Amino acid sequence: MNRPNPLARATDPVVAFVRRRIAWARSEGRSVGASAVEWVIISAIVAALVAGIGVAISKALDTKKDSVTSCIDKASKDTSC
Repeated sequence: MNRPNPLARATDPVVAFVRRRIAWARSEGRSVGASAVEWVIISAIVAALVAGIGVAISKALDTKKDSVTSCIDKASKDTSC
């Protein structure tokens, strides 16, 4: 007697759902893909801006840190900054 695989029976609804979603995504007149590409491009631009601003802030802080370190060294020698 051949009994059906319980795992196969359990995954049937998931497989059917995925097939329906694929058919829906492939249907004509859909612009979801274009919208997703737009979001990826916008996200990449925002990430690049954040990275650029982060680098600029980091450089400014390093410059200020060097200035403060120099001032502290001068102050320890009894001179003003």
